[in-house]
Amino acid sequence: MADMGGMAGAVVAAIVIGALYVGREIFIPIALAILLSFALSPLVRLLQRARLPRPAAVVLVVLFAFAGIFAIGGLIASELSQLAGELPRYESTMQEKIRSLRGTAAATGTLQRAGEVLQDLQQELNKPQPNSAPEARGPGQEGKPIPVEVRQPPPTALESLAALISPLLRPLTTTGIVAIFVVFILLQREDLRNRFIKLAGSQDLQKTTAALDDGARRLSRLFLFQLGINALFGLVIGGGLWIIGIPNPVLWGILGGVLRFVPYVGAVISAVFPLVLAAAVDPGWAKLLWTAGLFVVVEPLVGQVIEPLVYGHSTGLSPVAVVASATFWTALWGPVGLVLATPLTICLVVLGRYVENFKFLEVMLSDRPPLSPPELFYQRMLAGDPDEAVEKAEEFLKERSLLAYYDEVALPGLKLAQNDLSRGALKEEQTVKIKSAVNEVLDDLRDEEDKRPEAASTRDAEAAAAIESSPEENTNLPTLTASELKQGWQSQTPILCLAGRGPLDEAAAAILAQLLGKHGLSARVESAEAIASPNVFRLETAGIALVCLSYLDDSSTSAMRYAIRRMRRKLPDAIMLLGCWTESEPANLKDAVKADAAVNTLNAALAYALGAATDRPGSIGQESELKLVSGNAKANTA
Repeated sequence: MADMGGMAGAVVAAIVIGALYVGREIFIPIALAILLSFALSPLVRLLQRARLPRPAAVVLVVLFAFAGIFAIGGLIASELSQLAGELPRYESTMQEKIRSLRGTAAATGTLQRAGEVLQDLQQELNKPQPNSAPEARGPGQEGKPIPVEVRQPPPTALESLAALISPLLRPLTTTGIVAIFVVFILLQREDLRNRFIKLAGSQDLQKTTAALDDGARRLSRLFLFQLGINALFGLVIGGGLWIIGIPNPVLWGILGGVLRFVPYVGAVISAVFPLVLAAAVDPGWAKLLWTAGLFVVVEPLVGQVIEPLVYGHSTGLSPVAVVASATFWTALWGPVGLVLATPLTICLVVLGRYVENFKFLEVMLSDRPPLSPPELFYQRMLAGDPDEAVEKAEEFLKERSLLAYYDEVALPGLKLAQNDLSRGALKEEQTVKIKSAVNEVLDDLRDEEDKRPEAASTRDAEAAAAIESSPEENTNLPTLTASELKQGWQSQTPILCLAGRGPLDEAAAAILAQLLGKHGLSARVESAEAIASPNVFRLETAGIALVCLSYLDDSSTSAMRYAIRRMRRKLPDAIMLLGCWTESEPANLKDAVKADAAVNTLNAALAYALGAATDRPGSIGQESELKLVSGNAKANTA
């Protein structure tokens, strides 16, 4: 059934692509009109707020927009005509430069001899054939045919007018259709929106409305900001070329602004023509170098500084998606498709974000990470490649604390591994591999301090406040000194972290042990075999004040209860803390397994241990935030 569904989807996709290609004469004006209406709708709303009726606002905005388009088109045509008239003057300069290049050492030698040989061959091939002697013809043979030249009568005035208008007829027709569609879309915006909602899914108005609002907001913002930034780019390029002395700087400024709508390659293409012209008009090389420097400085400045400041670092699309979409839409619709590629792909990403059947579009095209941080952590551990996980951890630690990384990324990643193990998708030997990879990550992060960077805390006050108030980001946990530890906790290793079942639980216990060590409480990690019945009595427990049993699976509370019972027999005076890293309610687990306390986050476990190690067990961490269930009187007095 899955194969049939995939085949049906492929057939539908092929039909849609074929329809877009065959009907491009119809779809291109409609697509242009829809996207142009997104850019003009904010201006219409602005005029409506100024008490101008909608029809008048729409007509005024559309007339202004198309007047600007035609003015730019006329200016380009005028500049091109002027450039065509001046090109013969630059021919001698180019010939002189070519001769100078041939005279350099790089152009002599083998390359020059090869060029001379090719010229000789071309002359030999172009030699006319020698005239052969005339053949004798008999009396019945015909002579050589006489060539006849057919001359067309000069065109009439009507034919000349038709020949002049015919090349302009198609662009003018397309422009008129686009203008009409834009007017009607802007006039009937709400009605078209409601009809689309009815067709797309009136049963889920919230999702459909969110999709429309998101798409309209992103496209309008993209068009307006791109229009302003690209206009600024063209203005700077045109002004710079005018100062350098390149002919027709207005043409190259307009061309640079227009081509910059084409992602990645547009600015490069716009630089080619001024560079060629700079080489043609200047006998030396100064203008060429100044022109190249202008583009090299301005484009990165606009792309890497101004654009991120104005509308963020990206349009929501991955770079590969931008290139692939540009190739796809150019193959379908030509140069118009190249310009429309980015906004059309944004529409597809919005569709995939809000429509479940098209979720694959968001995964393939958007710049959101395809794997969540816990999924990526698990995948790298499973592949035995902890280096990438460490790189991601270092990026995370630029904004958050080490405790937050372990609680929000590493521990959920181990939970994913435990889920795969529980359903039989993960083998036991793979869990050993994961545990070894986690130990490598812990070793690489051994020198990191458990605190949120100061730069991150002051960068965004609202975000910092949200982090501080979240259960996963308790930044008030102290680092204890030996003098602050109460009696019974001053041994070299006062805490024992035990794996409940297997290597995955042992990896979680190792994470907790490292966090405890960073806050002044040394901890030792033991594998699950240590609490088995034959081995528990051989376990070294001298100086242990707290035992934390680590479990990633809460399916068997009886196993937890038996493990705690064994450890109570071995350590009757130690505190028994259950660390069950699941969504289960700690209070229920504590009562079920007869533990002194139960926690389900590393933050809660760390806060509980720090409180138990001092004379102020209730002052470290907040019970409501940490989901911490305090133990009995023994836990408070030990």
